[in-house]
Amino acid sequence: MDAVARVPWGIVLASLGLMVLGLAGIERGDELSQAGVFHDKQLVWMALAIPVAILAAWWPYRPLRHWGYLVLAIGIVGLLLVFLFPPRWGSRRWIPLGLMYFQPSELAKLGVILGLARYLMYRENFRSWSGLIVPFLITLVPMALILKEPDLGTALLFLPILFAMLFAAGARPTHLLAVVLMGVVASPVLWLGMSAEQQSRITAVLQQRDGGPTPRGDGYHLHQSKQVLALGGPWGSAVNGQTVDDRREYYLPACRTDFVLCMIGERFGIAGTLGVLGLALVLFAQGLSVAAATNEPFGRLVATGVVALLAAQTIINTGMTVGLMPITGITLPLVSYGGSSLLFTAVTIGLLVNIAVRPGYELSATPFRFAR
Repeated sequence: MDAVARVPWGIVLASLGLMVLGLAGIERGDELSQAGVFHDKQLVWMALAIPVAILAAWWPYRPLRHWGYLVLAIGIVGLLLVFLFPPRWGSRRWIPLGLMYFQPSELAKLGVILGLARYLMYRENFRSWSGLIVPFLITLVPMALILKEPDLGTALLFLPILFAMLFAAGARPTHLLAVVLMGVVASPVLWLGMSAEQQSRITAVLQQRDGGPTPRGDGYHLHQSKQVLALGGPWGSAVNGQTVDDRREYYLPACRTDFVLCMIGERFGIAGTLGVLGLALVLFAQGLSVAAATNEPFGRLVATGVVALLAAQTIINTGMTVGLMPITGITLPLVSYGGSSLLFTAVTIGLLVNIAVRPGYELSATPFRFAR
């Protein structure tokens, strides 16, 4: 009964609410695109994801500390295997598994969180410059492989995870700030290493213009995403109907994956968009509360990494939808269509619930004791 009382129902209800809104957005995308029935497929993935989340919440999480490096290694191997298969849509991100395609980067994200949590549990050396080497290697190896696919958006998610977990474990803020400044100084080198397509997605944000003729290339996606959101108006087509008869005005590539938030905004208006953002904020706030209330170091670090991952992914996706960030192909957690993404996100949600009901104390070295 104590465990049931500790269940973070805010996380559970917010996650279910996001999945339901995502399903409604995917259904609207099916109607507008008239190509495929992704709504029914997402229902199947949801039917699988919910039991997966329950299992991840029920099975005690602490043995995972012994499997953290193994999960990380399997994720890295998966990232290497993708290069053995032909590209899909210009990149090598998937491994074909008969009826579905598996995306190893989803497992790699979880592996990095578990691997960093295992390494940082009781160490003090990461409070020195030399001690930051191993945490950065744990993060940068899978990040480099994902950049090679290429998948810039997913690769960028690893940095917020690393910095959030280092901060939670007690790394010196001055060291972390110095690393950020070094990254800013080195950004011209990163720019030169990007492909022409990746560079064009960044320049499309800087060159966007409202009104006038419809732009081409990457600017077209951004133009359409903002237009479809605007067509929803305050109340959406669910209340007011379609405001424009020309269906071409509603056309939006990847409307059920990367730009599903536009479908929700078009269908339910501002209320639908704010509903997604509000539920996401509840999820993040409850997740941080779980991390703060957890005395067991591995659990606190895992909870911190999960919240950092989900928050970074949400910020990047919503930012690119409204033209505040480059279009990077990042899905919206629990909302966008996608089997691998939904299943692994369900695992992370289950882990948050698992940690919340087992906050615990450790009879060993004292964690998180460092003064900042």
